Amino acid sequence: MIADDMVAIQKRLPATLFGSGFDVIQHHMEIRGLGIINIRQLFGVEAIRERKRVELVIELVAWDSQMEYDRVGLEEEQYTLLGVALPMLKIPVTPGRSLSTIIEVAARNHLLKRMGHHSALSLRTGSFARCRREVEV
Repeated sequence: MIADDMVAIQKRLPATLFGSGFDVIQHHMEIRGLGIINIRQLFGVEAIRERKRVELVIELVAWDSQMEYDRVGLEEEQYTLLGVALPMLKIPVTPGRSLSTIIEVAARNHLLKRMGHHSALSLRTGSFARCRREVEV
């Protein structure tokens, strides 16, 4: 965790963004019903970062049954922040969904894509190749 609600974003040339928290609320999070908690004390130093490179934007949107949402993962949007284009995901949410798990999966999937492992593309490529083989037989 870098910060709860307020994140300071700084641009480092040529096109790298870093996020950091503000000293006053550093390592703290507000959870309604629990109050203010200290993440560093509760989970240890491995759960916090003083600053972190910003590589992905996730927008949580209210679920709308009339909307079409990407179900495969091939559509890619971008969000421009301080002149830097970042990949962006719009994730529809409803009460009861585990947002922390969904966000962690999105972040890990983004890391896999950066390392060249794109699950949706692999599935599509494999499916097309299989269909071609079946048609040829």
